[in-house]
Amino acid sequence: MEKPVYILGISCFYHDSAAVLLKDGEIVFAAQEERFTRKKHDEGIPVEAVKRALAYKEITMEDVSAVGFYEKPLLKFFDRILQTYFKVWPRGLRSYHHAMQEWMTKKLWTAHLFKKELGYSGQIYYSTHHESHAASAYYASGFEDATIVTADGVGEWATTAIGTAKGTELEMKKEIRFPHSLGLFYSAMTYYLGFKVNSAEYKVMGLAPYGEPKYVEQMRELIELKEDGSFALNMGYFTYEYTLRMTGRKLETLLGQPRRKPESTLEQFHKDVARSAQAITEEVMLKIVEHAKQKYPSENLCLAGGVALNCVANGKILRSGLFKNIYIQPASGDAGGALGVAYLIWHREFKGKRSGPMPHAYYGTEYGEDAILAALKEHNLPVEKLSDDALIDTTAKLMEGENVIGWFQGRMEYGPRALGNRSIIADARNKENWKKVNLKIKFREDFRPFAPTVLEERNSDYFDLDRPSPYMLLVADVKEEKRAEIPAVTHVDGSARIQTISAEENPKYHRLIKKFEENTGCGVIINTSFNVRGEPIVESPKDAINCFLHTQMDYLVLGNYIVRKEAIGEEQVKDNAEYLERFELD
Repeated sequence: MEKPVYILGISCFYHDSAAVLLKDGEIVFAAQEERFTRKKHDEGIPVEAVKRALAYKEITMEDVSAVGFYEKPLLKFFDRILQTYFKVWPRGLRSYHHAMQEWMTKKLWTAHLFKKELGYSGQIYYSTHHESHAASAYYASGFEDATIVTADGVGEWATTAIGTAKGTELEMKKEIRFPHSLGLFYSAMTYYLGFKVNSAEYKVMGLAPYGEPKYVEQMRELIELKEDGSFALNMGYFTYEYTLRMTGRKLETLLGQPRRKPESTLEQFHKDVARSAQAITEEVMLKIVEHAKQKYPSENLCLAGGVALNCVANGKILRSGLFKNIYIQPASGDAGGALGVAYLIWHREFKGKRSGPMPHAYYGTEYGEDAILAALKEHNLPVEKLSDDALIDTTAKLMEGENVIGWFQGRMEYGPRALGNRSIIADARNKENWKKVNLKIKFREDFRPFAPTVLEERNSDYFDLDRPSPYMLLVADVKEEKRAEIPAVTHVDGSARIQTISAEENPKYHRLIKKFEENTGCGVIINTSFNVRGEPIVESPKDAINCFLHTQMDYLVLGNYIVRKEAIGEEQVKDNAEYLERFELD
């Protein structure tokens, strides 16, 4: 029997580090390091994720045929980082010292550190940052050919790239280079609005529907968009080339107000700025994909990079009708680069065949009954074990009304979204659940919307969407006649960030919602990630129990075990203030 080819893809040293393991070109494990270290957006070498990947297949590093890194650090450092500091010198002195410490102590020593931390001393393959993004989407899509668009903050030089792919061949053709970056533009607006860069950009997207696009003309002063989709930032308004900040006083003068202080009151002004930034981002992305289709035509579009997590823009691209099919990598940020480089090694170095489309995103760790029981016993919690049928019946019934449930099942999701295995779920028909989950369980801002999970077969009954959206990466309107039925997942502008679920993708989760529909007539529930603000999504039963005990969740479902908050003694319910202090606010 021929020995299988294991390829390990790694991304790290910026944010959202991750490890992905392929076996003969198929994904067998994928996870972000933050889930194990409990440090949000952990950028370190994904030692724990690699350990779990190898353990999952019961192999060691000696069984790994190749290791890939998702970008080219030497090119990034010597060609861009140093050139940029020389260009802006002496203004960037403080930023230069900070960068040199990072690069000289770790980022330039990838091979050495992988040998030391991971025990790997073989050859390391490198791809460019945007090529890794592109590969993560195209090879997972199942398309025979595609137009490709990637957009994020910055890789080596590229910030936006377009390309084409057919069969096993993929080539990036054109790029826009740093400092001109749509991702950094959006991060600068995130910073100006008082949110955390590389963490809370999604808040700007969620805040935007509360505002009006009153500052679009000011945004056009910041970013010049050409007919071919290329763009240039007016760098007089941005300071990220030479400081550790994103913007300065010139932007404040343009918009008429100083930068919002983090955690201060959100005024209508901030909502209008968010709406204006979102509007210009959508306009730019539409121009880019339109040009990409003209240059490299296909019926299929693949999107990746951090900007591809802007599901409102994705929805606009879909409704433009430019492409028949769109595939967006669920781990579109830097975590997805680990998958992309692994795919590139498989096809380029091992001449491997294409695998089928990525069928789901459940590629992380899984815990059996023994591990769940051990965690429950450690906390001495009263539990009830149910059969599969009884678990579905009981949970579906408990979900009706005001109860909020922590739902922990199967393998953990890969990417930033909880998709029904590490989720907090509740009744979408009860509008009060929106406030309850935001303020008393997630401890986050009250403007934040919740995503619905809808039975795939009922999708078009509730939403203006004609296709599945399994990864929560498309926004569409809730049908007017359904908005009153599911107010807890209908955003202020009548839209929703949709997750569809099929019996093939996640049988247990689908079955739960199906039972809820049988009981209530509604095939939609609230689904949000199982965590509090600033905390990575729970990975283990221990994480889930900790989050449950420190919040006002009513029930916890771990595998086939149910814990009822009402049955727990007061001394076992924990003080949430102490718990929240563990996590840095985003």
